[in-house]
Amino acid sequence: MDRSAEDLMRELAPQVLGALVRRYGVFDACEDAVQEALLAAALQWPAEGTPDNPRGWLVTVASRKLVDQVRSEQARRRREDRIALGTPQAELLSHAADAEPGTDRDDSLALLLLCCHPALSDPSRIALTLRAVGGLTTAQIAAAFLVPEATMAQRISRAKQTIKDSGIPLRMPEEAGPADQADQAGRAERLDAVLHVLYLIFNEGYTATGGADLTAPALSAEAIRLTRLLRRLLPDDGEVAGLLALMLLTDARRPARTGPGGDLVPLAEQDRGQWDRRLVAEGIDLISRTLPRGRVGPYQLQAAIAAVHAEAEHVDATDWPQILVLYGLLERIAPNPMVTLNRVVAVAMVHGPAAGLDLLATLESDKRLARHHRLLATRAHLLELLGEHDAAADAYRDAARHTTSAPERRHLASRAARLVPERN
Repeated sequence: MDRSAEDLMRELAPQVLGALVRRYGVFDACEDAVQEALLAAALQWPAEGTPDNPRGWLVTVASRKLVDQVRSEQARRRREDRIALGTPQAELLSHAADAEPGTDRDDSLALLLLCCHPALSDPSRIALTLRAVGGLTTAQIAAAFLVPEATMAQRISRAKQTIKDSGIPLRMPEEAGPADQADQAGRAERLDAVLHVLYLIFNEGYTATGGADLTAPALSAEAIRLTRLLRRLLPDDGEVAGLLALMLLTDARRPARTGPGGDLVPLAEQDRGQWDRRLVAEGIDLISRTLPRGRVGPYQLQAAIAAVHAEAEHVDATDWPQILVLYGLLERIAPNPMVTLNRVVAVAMVHGPAAGLDLLATLESDKRLARHHRLLATRAHLLELLGEHDAAADAYRDAARHTTSAPERRHLASRAARLVPERN
């Protein structure tokens, strides 16, 4: 299928699903109908051409699929007739279901919020977001996360059933009337969940947790695409802009992150001439315009840190004191052991590796991070800087044993092997 047609269908998928769910109110059945409509488009459009109103075409076909599905089920179980009765067949045949005045609106934000339902786990939110909003097939999502398709199908099915059982309609809080404080808080909490899910999708694409490859570029690209969509829907939200800037600045390094054999190249050793300068410029411009506008959140601070790295022409030109200040701010507003671990590196670069090791010791009692391969690798690096090569080699090997990423394991093992001659 032509790439432009595929991109168009993925762009329209959340809009079509949002229109159906708003109209019929049954998420799981609507989602299945939209998938069938997308399949029909993939088969018809290349041969017959893209229709003049592709969104209306998809809504119409999906509505027909939904009505057929419900009517078939009625014949067997005599239930859910309210969906089929909502739209007469004659109307479906006469014009696009979203062609009426006042109905051409984008429900993508409400759909994103619905997919990040508070009752769902992060893996279920990710899977449902990628399928319902991203337009990926179950097989594509399963392949990206290195799990069997049947496992991913069950995860998505359970997520849809959870949403169905919740009875939560597809609407923004303010649509029910003047939003009270509880509505505002609920919407903010759900938006935070959406940002977190997009952040997790990007990170899995940038550094895959398992498998033979270091990265899964398709996932990072999808996270950036969805975050651009969210920014279009919420152009004044600083944290949405901050997350997009962070993704752009981080993804700009991708070409330099692996060597010819696919092995990991750490930030300090990367050829910065390979960084995508277009993404760097866009990310720096975005975070530079966003930071002065109002309340600063954790994604904006992480983007600011990434911008400092991006602005340094070489590793020795990095403004580590500024990065240390930014990590201090980030640790205050969003305390997290991984943030502290990153601050350890900044402390070491500003005040020396011994000071970094002292701070690292405070994390060893945190069960969330105590045996994490990143903590072990950081300890190894700081010990190496201090010249304690025996201890550093042991720490690198320990870190290699604790990572599930094959490229990271090879990198850590090679760092240990490099120190072996120093031990003899």
